[in-house]
Amino acid sequence: MIQVKNLLKKFKMGDTELVALNNVSFEIPTGQFVAITGRSGAGKSTLLYNISLLDVPTSGQELIDGQNIDELSDKARILYRRNNFGFIFQDYALLPTLTAKENVVLSMLMQGIDKITAGKKAEESLERVDLKDKMDNLPSQLSGGQQQRVSIARSIVHKPKVLFADEPTANLDTESSKTVLDIFFRLNKEENLTIVMVTHEKDYAKLADRDIELLDGKIIHDTMQRHIQKKRK
Repeated sequence: MIQVKNLLKKFKMGDTELVALNNVSFEIPTGQFVAITGRSGAGKSTLLYNISLLDVPTSGQELIDGQNIDELSDKARILYRRNNFGFIFQDYALLPTLTAKENVVLSMLMQGIDKITAGKKAEESLERVDLKDKMDNLPSQLSGGQQQRVSIARSIVHKPKVLFADEPTANLDTESSKTVLDIFFRLNKEENLTIVMVTHEKDYAKLADRDIELLDGKIIHDTMQRHIQKKRK
């Protein structure tokens, strides 16, 4: 479970102080698929970056499975993030000179996994996103949707507790977006994976278990979409 209490994030822009998150509080139970929505500048990505430990809030508290993240050192935060979280971004973030498999293997090697084990896990992860026949392709030889599936494979290869996705369908066509969301649903249902997805697409947000909408750094709506849960069972 993720527990966020009075999260505040401020930025300095010259003499002006910008409040990006204004005392945000909520809980995300384990296994929930949450969409974070809102117009541009509402604080969506800032919220994701702060609860995923990619950034540090100005003040507030975050607990994950009862552990106070604020008490961790910088090094401990990095290790916790690397071992427990998976990340997907709209630009795929793949290394262009590495094959699909090598991009996934690299993330394992960075965690100290030996090359043989990393290779096996990478193949299994790519199969889970239906890219068994594309493992040896370079990113330039893959469509945008396929590249995003490689990034998903890379993000789940180490069995994370939480998958964070920042606008994962922003650069994809409708069919590729549907494929990515179908993979999310499968991971969420079959593996009880907690997913936090930032999206500007309300139609996609309606498919999640819950929609947290932000405006000016504050939560203005927090909707549990139980009819969707029943539909997906």
